[in-house]
Amino acid sequence: MKIDALDAFSDNIIWAFREPSGGVVVVDPGDAAPVLAYLHDQGLWLEAVWITHHHQDHVGGLEGLQAQAPRGPGRDPLDPIRVYGPSACVLHGVNRVLEDGDELALGGPEGRTAQILAVPGHTQDHLAYFLDGAPPVLFSGDTLFAGGCGRLLEGTAEQMFESLTRLACLPPTTEVYCAHEYTLSNLRFAAHAFPQHSAIAQRLQKVIDLRSKGQRTLPSTLRHERETNPFLLAPDLEGFRRLRRDKDSFRPPAPT
Repeated sequence: MKIDALDAFSDNIIWAFREPSGGVVVVDPGDAAPVLAYLHDQGLWLEAVWITHHHQDHVGGLEGLQAQAPRGPGRDPLDPIRVYGPSACVLHGVNRVLEDGDELALGGPEGRTAQILAVPGHTQDHLAYFLDGAPPVLFSGDTLFAGGCGRLLEGTAEQMFESLTRLACLPPTTEVYCAHEYTLSNLRFAAHAFPQHSAIAQRLQKVIDLRSKGQRTLPSTLRHERETNPFLLAPDLEGFRRLRRDKDSFRPPAPT
């Protein structure tokens, strides 16, 4: 399964992949322009959109995509594109509401299925999409980042801790496609919080090298996250709460 990264804004990533039908699915298109350019350059059409939560940098491109994205062969150009997501996003353009436990069948020879996981914490409505197969794939939005997790903007520490615990139980080979390139700042905090943790130090250095060359650090894997993500290393809820509070106020030291 080939998954392409489309850059948006300063650090958003819109993920795009091909359905067996030949159309493209995009995840969290906060901006229509990168998606439209990608479809034009590749000579493809937009089959569906998956939304994780209602923030504008994740849903802001929906109106433009409905108006301008090419449809598949034989389809009316005005046919609505299928937009999946939580009920809180209906006002933003979701027309296929999903809930925890739902499944989306992609079909094709691989027969892959996306399982819908409710993962509140960053927002109350946040969903994640887990695709079975080899390797498994997780579109985690702003819940689980490489080396971090989302801020608690609507939900509680209890909710986020439970959501991360749920995601951490997925297979360790799961590729994690989060929605922001935050890895460097996340791992700088991780090294601050766990100064003697050699795996974190090694991963931080690798990420510094990648970013110095303008390269992405994503996707990650759940194995890496279990080993080096400070919020998955938290021993309990109180430890998580303390780490999340410290991260909110953390400012890395200036380079010397």
